[in-house]
Amino acid sequence: MSPTETTPSRSDLATPAAGPIGPNWFASVMGTGILAVALTAVPVAVPGRGLLALAAWLVAATLLVVLMAATVAQSRRHPGSVRAHLADPVMAHFFGAPAMALMTVGAGALLVGHRVLGVTPALTVGAALWVAGTLMGLATTVVVPTVALVSHRVGLDDATPSWLMPVVPPLVSAATGALLVPRVPAGDLRAAFLLCCWGLAGVALVATLVVLPLVLRRLRRHGIAATAAPTLLIVLGPLGQSVTAVHHLGDLSHAVLPRPWGAWAAGAVVPYGALVLTLAVAWLVVAGALVARAARRDGGLPFSLAWWAFTFPVGTVVTGSAALAEVTGSTALLDLAVVLLAALATLWLVVAVRTTTWLLAR
Repeated sequence: MSPTETTPSRSDLATPAAGPIGPNWFASVMGTGILAVALTAVPVAVPGRGLLALAAWLVAATLLVVLMAATVAQSRRHPGSVRAHLADPVMAHFFGAPAMALMTVGAGALLVGHRVLGVTPALTVGAALWVAGTLMGLATTVVVPTVALVSHRVGLDDATPSWLMPVVPPLVSAATGALLVPRVPAGDLRAAFLLCCWGLAGVALVATLVVLPLVLRRLRRHGIAATAAPTLLIVLGPLGQSVTAVHHLGDLSHAVLPRPWGAWAAGAVVPYGALVLTLAVAWLVVAGALVARAARRDGGLPFSLAWWAFTFPVGTVVTGSAALAEVTGSTALLDLAVVLLAALATLWLVVAVRTTTWLLAR
């Protein structure tokens, strides 16, 4: 590896004292859960689309339960596992993954899970997972960057796309929280909850605007190795998720918030969505080219759990495209959402098969 490349990703490795299962494993839940959500978001005439979405959610929910149980068991065997992972300069940033996994599965429970759980139990599950994921996400937004700066003693040239992982969860809270707003009693309580979701989106966007320039600066100066190349797509996460969140919250604001605030929030959906979605598509093209270049230069793209970065971030662009297509009536945006949904399903299948093969070979 040349000195101009980034350090190889160790996101699929774990500190011996911490045990083999790190927070990065929850990326598989995120990637599977977003497939279920995306299938419900894109109004495409695919036979059995609803059943496919339900199946994806059931797989994501099962993975979440298994990984949570394994994490608890590991914590009992290795009492210092959480601290050890937090002390790892690479692994620490992936503590955002469990929070987003919780909320993605919770959103799926509201969208498709009610078919097997029932409406009321699905609402209970969705709300509980949203609360747990939101609290965990707010914690990672504050704790992980603080630990990175104080304990890891990192510099500006150490920034990688994975640095976005702990600060994106509040955006997921905002987007998935919009599903709960209509279930909150009308009046001041509903308005307060909606404003809370807007606040969560604001927190994540501010944090992203701080971290993202550092990541781009590092990439421009040092490039990226094939082992870490999949993490380039993490940049899509805050972009696509913010478009989804602004659309959902803006659509609700018109009816929930008093004038002129509700009208202003609703009016921001299209200009914000058009700008950020354009940036997301541009980055998707750039990231794809960089991943292909890194793979050619280094003789291939070695598998690691970082490959799950090919799924969830792309899924957020699918939901963002579908949301903007809904509000504008644009067939071009709808076509984009359909194409990206097909790409997401293909990527998920490839990564799932490679992950299974990798696990069986361990």
